[in-house]
Parts: sequence; C-alpha cells; structure tokens
Amino acid sequence: MIIIVVDNMTLVKRKVTIIYYQDDGLELHHKVKSFDQNADGRVIIPQAFKDGKSIIAVCDGEVQILNKVGDRILSVNYVMSQKI
Repeated sequence: MIIIVVDNMTLVKRKVTIIYYQDDGLELHHKVKSFDQNADGRVIIPQAFKDGKSIIAVCDGEVQILNKVGDRILSVNYVMSQKI
C-alpha cells in the first residue's frame, strides 16, 4: 500500500495483480498495477483499464503466476511442431 498526501488529502494506492481475459480471446493474462483504494479498502479499477477485458480476479500485491490454463497446451504444440 502506498499513501500519498497532496494538499492535505490522503490518497491511498494499492498494488494488485489483476487476472483477466481479453474480450477477443481465451488466453489468460495478468498485470501488476497500483490503483486508488476507497475507504472500505476496495481497489478502484478505472473504466479505461476494464474496457475490452473480463476480470477474473484481483489479488493483493504482486503475484507470481507459475502456470496458467493453456500454458501446457501451447508448449505441447510448440514441442510437437519442432519434432515434425
């Protein structure tokens, strides 16, 4: 969490990892960003970031994704194409 004081206003930013699909595909994506946090502790994700995405999860902090749905399928296809 980052606390910024500007002109006697306290702005709280929170670093999160957002897991999402693009609206035009099935590949799972993730981004680490810092967004404003409201008084209830919820992160305020701007509409500009949400556009074109289906958000699956918002995780606190920077999450290291080790494996996602589809990663093994992509790597198997790559290995198989290299053998041919």
